[in-house]
Amino acid sequence: MEQRRCKPRRVDPRGYLFGCVVAVLLWSVASAQLRYSISEEVNEGTVVGNIAKDLGLEKSTLNDRKYRIVSSNADPLFHVNQNDGVLYVSRKIDREEVCAQSNTCLINLKTVLENPLEVHYVRIEILDINDHTPNFPERGTTLEISESVLPGARFQLKASRDRDSGHFSVQQYKLSQNDHFRLEVKDKGEDGKIPILIVQKPLDRETAVSHALVLTALDGGKPPKSGEMNILVNVLDVNDNAPVFSKDVYSVTLDENAPVGTTVIQVNATDLDDGANGEIVYSFSKSMNQNMLNMFTINPSTGEITVKGLVDYEEKDKYEIEIQGSDKGLAPLTTEKSVIIKIVDVNDNAPEIEVTSFSSSIPEDSRPGTTVALISVNDLDSDLNGKVICAINEDAPFILSPSLQEKMYSLVTKSPLDREKQTQYDLTITAKDAGHPSLSSEKTISVVVSDVNDNSPEFSLSPYTFYVTEGNDPGASVFSVKAFDRDENDNALISYHILRDSSTDNKLTSFLNINSETGDIMALKSFDFETLKTFQFQVVATDSGTPSLSSNVTVNVFILDQNDNAPVILYPVSSNGSAEGVEEIPRNVNAGHLVTKVRAYDADIGYNGWLLFSLQEVTDHSLFGLDRYTGQIRTLRSFTDTDEAEHKLVILVKDNGNVSLSATATVVVKVVEPKEAFAASDIKSAAKDEEEDNVTFYLMITLGSISTLFLISIIVLIAMHCSKTTDYTSKYLQETNYDGTLCHSIQYRSGDKRYMLVGPRMSIGSTIVPGSHANTLVLPDRRGTSGEVRHSKNSFFLFLNSYSIEN
Repeated sequence: MEQRRCKPRRVDPRGYLFGCVVAVLLWSVASAQLRYSISEEVNEGTVVGNIAKDLGLEKSTLNDRKYRIVSSNADPLFHVNQNDGVLYVSRKIDREEVCAQSNTCLINLKTVLENPLEVHYVRIEILDINDHTPNFPERGTTLEISESVLPGARFQLKASRDRDSGHFSVQQYKLSQNDHFRLEVKDKGEDGKIPILIVQKPLDRETAVSHALVLTALDGGKPPKSGEMNILVNVLDVNDNAPVFSKDVYSVTLDENAPVGTTVIQVNATDLDDGANGEIVYSFSKSMNQNMLNMFTINPSTGEITVKGLVDYEEKDKYEIEIQGSDKGLAPLTTEKSVIIKIVDVNDNAPEIEVTSFSSSIPEDSRPGTTVALISVNDLDSDLNGKVICAINEDAPFILSPSLQEKMYSLVTKSPLDREKQTQYDLTITAKDAGHPSLSSEKTISVVVSDVNDNSPEFSLSPYTFYVTEGNDPGASVFSVKAFDRDENDNALISYHILRDSSTDNKLTSFLNINSETGDIMALKSFDFETLKTFQFQVVATDSGTPSLSSNVTVNVFILDQNDNAPVILYPVSSNGSAEGVEEIPRNVNAGHLVTKVRAYDADIGYNGWLLFSLQEVTDHSLFGLDRYTGQIRTLRSFTDTDEAEHKLVILVKDNGNVSLSATATVVVKVVEPKEAFAASDIKSAAKDEEEDNVTFYLMITLGSISTLFLISIIVLIAMHCSKTTDYTSKYLQETNYDGTLCHSIQYRSGDKRYMLVGPRMSIGSTIVPGSHANTLVLPDRRGTSGEVRHSKNSFFLFLNSYSIEN
């Protein structure tokens, strides 16, 4: 079934809007679909159709069933009234905005009712009205057409666009009345109609310089709407006149060496044509060589010829330049003319220096008079301008010797050379002519002084002094020596080896090895301070020159003590060798009685050999006391009848090393009646006298050795102080506030300083070893105002081993 409904419509003031709304209703069993049509640009609230009536819906149920349009658009074009089911326009509809330029513009709506759910589709066709006029991309355009163009030439113009579609789009073009052009329209289907301007009559610039045309585009409306574009056709001139120069011959003179930019001459030509055909461009002829193009240039607009490069009379004294004037026509016409330039000579050539037979390198042992290079000079000028005088900088050991041949010189040495003082000479040779004004030139040559092996290797120190801690790892590097050679390359390539001979000191070198390239010295065995305290050897450094040169250096090695020896108990010692003894004393002795003295020694020195005594175990602490420095055991009080008759004392003897080592001795004290004590004392005295004799003998030998070593050390100290060798340092006695009594001291003077060497009291077997700054007291100079105690850099510390001696 099809149904159409007509409703009154608002009459458009322009007279082309329709007032009829056509509705088409399609029914089916399962669903229903409506179709309406409405013109664009109708007012808001215009009725499109009554959906409820056309679908046969009850108006009274629409509101309860929530009749509505389902749309995702935030600003819908249509809305439905839930009370009566009438579809209204929500806002003005622009068909060109909604559907662009589509031929048919359809909008699909989906309406929904609930309880029960019903969905109905409504399709609305937006009808186009002629509400847009044709529009050209620009209001006017200009065409340039040569007067020589033939009839029938075609020129495509820009098409007009109309936003309306179908019949209301651009349908035809019209061209204003004229005698020289006609219009042809080409239909390109969906791309629209394209206007083409065709020349139908020859153009003559002399008759008409330009033609003004009007192109009109019309759409299919009734009445039609139109748009216009102005067309200006400029007729271009045909180039039929060649340029004419103002002179038949151009001639000019120019000084050589004229500055760049100097005007040589200005040529002028005219052309009877108009516009570009009458504009002249000046240029050089294509037949000119590149040298002349590099020397001169011409201004294309003014015809001014200027200097571009160096003008040299000696090179060429006359130039003939071919120039040409061309107009700017499409087919340019050209006229050629010659310009003659005569060069005027001036003194413009500086002397030229040429170095031949040049030896860039000369040995440093070359004798004076050795030829290094041959120098030749030349000046292109003549007479005085070509007479040249040569000289060289006077501060160099070289001179220029004139040759028999004119303008030739020999560069020779005038004094001995020394590469180590200067490796290269930059010699500046100056050549000056006798012209007015005088011209000169310079040339710098570099003469390298090659090396000769004339310098022996030099060690960075002489002698070397190293301190090595005993117990070092065999095979490890302990110290190194370094030498340098002022020569270069192979002459400065140094190898090292140890000087080995049959002397006693050098027998130790069999336990040393040196890296021949780096000078690192490795010990093949571990040193023992108690066996070896110092030794000396020599290292030889040899370069790789031919012949090779060498030098040697003395290396002094001091072995530093480590605490690797435990104290040894000398007394008491039992018959089986254990540190045990028995002492008998009368019961009636008073407090302070000397019971016995524990004697011990340590093979180490310094703190490592400084022994301290302490009671580790005692039966009665109130009865006996032990001097921690001397090892003397004395009674603290008198014996009573209640005291036991036998007492056991265990004495701990330990050194003062960082890791302390110790030993113990056991003394058993028996308390006897006075008569028994005297009898035992007589027997013991005889045995003790023999022992004391032996101890005294050893003591004398030890003291003699100490005195000898001390004197040697003092002599070495003074000698090293005078020679100002490097500082001696030691790791011993790092703390100045040690727990001990410094009761032995020796004072001496070296230069303007006074020294005191100190050590623990009551010990023998002393030796002198390198000491630290903190352990040598430098006495203040009483002649000065300061009482400050200073540290000496080159000092020794005297340690006395802890072999105790009873006073």
